[in-house]
Amino acid sequence: MNSDKIKSGPSGASVRTLFYGMGYIREEIDRPLIGIVNSQNEIVPGHMHLDRIADAAKKGVSLAGGTPVEFPSIGICDGIAMGHDGMKYPLASRELVADSIEAMAKGHAFDGLVLIPNCDKIVPGMLMAAARLNIPAVVVSGGAMRAGYSNGAVLDFNSIMEKIGSFKNGDCTEEELEEVALNACPGCGSCSGLFTANSMNCLTEVLGIGLPYNGTALADSGERIRLAKMAGVKVMEMVERNIRPRDILTENAFRNAITVDMAMAGSTNTVLHLPAIAHEAGIKLELELFDQISEKTPYIAKLSPSGHHHIEDLHRAGGIPALMNELSKKKLIIEDGITVTGFTTGENISAAPVRDYSVIMPIDKPYRNRGGLAILRGNLALDGAVVKESAVAEEMLVHSGPAVVFNSEEEASEAIWAKKIKKGDVIVIRYEGPKGGPGMREMLSPTSSIAGMGMDKDVALITDGRFSGASRGASIGHVSPEAMSGGLIGLLKDGDMIHIDIPGRKLSVELSDEEIAARKAAYVKPEPKVTSGYLARYAKLVTSANTGAVMEV
Repeated sequence: MNSDKIKSGPSGASVRTLFYGMGYIREEIDRPLIGIVNSQNEIVPGHMHLDRIADAAKKGVSLAGGTPVEFPSIGICDGIAMGHDGMKYPLASRELVADSIEAMAKGHAFDGLVLIPNCDKIVPGMLMAAARLNIPAVVVSGGAMRAGYSNGAVLDFNSIMEKIGSFKNGDCTEEELEEVALNACPGCGSCSGLFTANSMNCLTEVLGIGLPYNGTALADSGERIRLAKMAGVKVMEMVERNIRPRDILTENAFRNAITVDMAMAGSTNTVLHLPAIAHEAGIKLELELFDQISEKTPYIAKLSPSGHHHIEDLHRAGGIPALMNELSKKKLIIEDGITVTGFTTGENISAAPVRDYSVIMPIDKPYRNRGGLAILRGNLALDGAVVKESAVAEEMLVHSGPAVVFNSEEEASEAIWAKKIKKGDVIVIRYEGPKGGPGMREMLSPTSSIAGMGMDKDVALITDGRFSGASRGASIGHVSPEAMSGGLIGLLKDGDMIHIDIPGRKLSVELSDEEIAARKAAYVKPEPKVTSGYLARYAKLVTSANTGAVMEV
């Protein structure tokens, strides 16, 4: 055991005395030490209940003959960070989550880990740590929130964001706005649509490092507690069999994850997180792979914000195993990889039929014949840009319009609320990339305002920042190179004609080579927005969005 090097024999007496001081007995010390990484806090609905999940995981470890040892992880709520300088921190915090787990696991020589995240950046941060450390690990998330209801309408977090836009447009009263606020998020769990948190929780089980139904079993259910107990049992099996994350997180596992992502149109943030996790496992995921897989993957599950179904509906329909089972009928799933169940992917999904074909469409009758996310390229995005094609109105899939340029999210939001944006415009928000933001803020406030004001079928938005998984409309993010790294987006002016062709995978601006050269010659790079603290260090080390915004070593 890894922990024997610190706790066994005469030289381990100094460590044993510290454990004795905490109340451990010798029999506990002699067992495998399993770190229980708990991101519980009282500021994130998805994390408020994670003590219950951690307690269940600890029981599972103890039942299987291990000693659970709990330690914490931070977790930022994207919804609370949204729309102000706080949103510079969530993506950057992904690295802090991974780094802190590395420090704790290495510093204390754990034999294995049960990782308990639930929300947007905590899930990939913990997966990155698992891949980096490569000691036996199982991820068990906190589970999805139930959808909200009010006056016969089904609600989620996106509902309140768009309602704010309606209110600012004069289309609803303050009382109606508050009614939605009271009911959109009815309890604990990760917000109920297929936003970033639930996208990543679902992909965790596709990757094989989370148990089946990790992505869809609801937060307040007994099933979620049973899942956590079984995670504790399974990590002990992995310790005994010496199965490690990199045995599971293979290139084929990532191909499966991208396939499922495309089949259900997950958050555009998955295009940041999957390459970052793969990077820690020593695998390079190129953006081209996402488009190649999208081209041959039918879109068969339409969840909010693309559709009206929620995670609870997907769970009732058979969850991710059923969706993968349906995809396997066209041999789109690679089935021979090992998973934390001890069985292969194929064995995990073989007895998981679709229970409701109104939620998961038959493979021969998809919504679309290709996946829900698209990678765009052109002179405006030489290294790529990302859009959730499934959430774009048909009339906006191909669009040309004049640029209306802003150097921050706040400037754009003020212009939208002041009704300065006209039909046909292409809003450009720049200097919000990984380096320029810094931290690559999500743009849910402007996209929700556009939708709430009824302009999502008339206006496009492009940015070197990113979007919430709850965003919909012609919202094109991750434009690379970003403005702060010399991308053409930094040279745009009001009135420049931008051409968007999502089916054709193109994003370009109508400028001659001579005009581009003249603008480059006159360009003055702005001063960094943040010059001290963690974000300043982050901005110096972070790479482009097309590489997953990982940190350079």
